[in-house]
Amino acid sequence: MSLAIVYLSMTEQQNYQVLQSRGNFELRNYAPCVVADVVVTGSAEEAGSQAFRPLFNYISGANTSAVSLAMTAPVIQKPNSEKLAMTAPVIQEAAGDEQWIVSFVLPGDRPLHDYPVPSDSKVTLRQLPQELAAALRWSGRWTSSNVAERTTELRQAIEAEGWQIAGDLRWARFDPPWKPPFARRNEIVIPVQLS
Repeated sequence: MSLAIVYLSMTEQQNYQVLQSRGNFELRNYAPCVVADVVVTGSAEEAGSQAFRPLFNYISGANTSAVSLAMTAPVIQKPNSEKLAMTAPVIQEAAGDEQWIVSFVLPGDRPLHDYPVPSDSKVTLRQLPQELAAALRWSGRWTSSNVAERTTELRQAIEAEGWQIAGDLRWARFDPPWKPPFARRNEIVIPVQLS
């Protein structure tokens, strides 16, 4: 299956409800979901490409049930702030040592045990709980400088609202790399706790 077909069939998105809109950011209530994770080492820009193939193989049937799962949006990346064993990778996130957790949100609202077990030991599954988060959306290229600028903007908005940051930030990409930058959807998401 070509990458083009995968992105064209990407219809289901991570489930959330918008609770408030303030300028260019939103307060969202994310529903629980299950993600497939891979931990990679390298630059933020390289991490998504490194993790894509094992994650794509998993949803294409490289699992104990040989079942294909639909591609969903977004692809999530964040610094790996947790210390994990080499055999237990997690979502694209970053740590000081250039480790990232890259995740595919799995389709449906099934419990973790209802998804097929990955055949590749680099891929792990985990259940994410319901979460309150602030999100800022932008169009354009996904670069370290764009991410840094938008992260600062969202942190300032959270502070201005009087909310408390309640977890690690993550980045979400919704579009394939060949989509024109002006039409791409990117997001910074930061878990929050209301004061």
